[in-house]
Amino acid sequence: LRSAMAVDALDSCGVYFGTTGGQVYVSPDSGDHWTAIVQHLPPVLSVEVQTLP
Repeated sequence: LRSAMAVDALDSCGVYFGTTGGQVYVSPDSGDHWTAIVQHLPPVLSVEVQTLP
């Protein structure tokens, strides 16, 4: 179901992915554990990670 993935440039262990089912998940530990951070979106085709000041 994964269709989009990004890695946090400031934390190489931070991985994010989006699904065609409309969810975005984050893993702070290189994929050992995952948490849904948003749901009920249209199919996610792209994920971008950006640091806010």
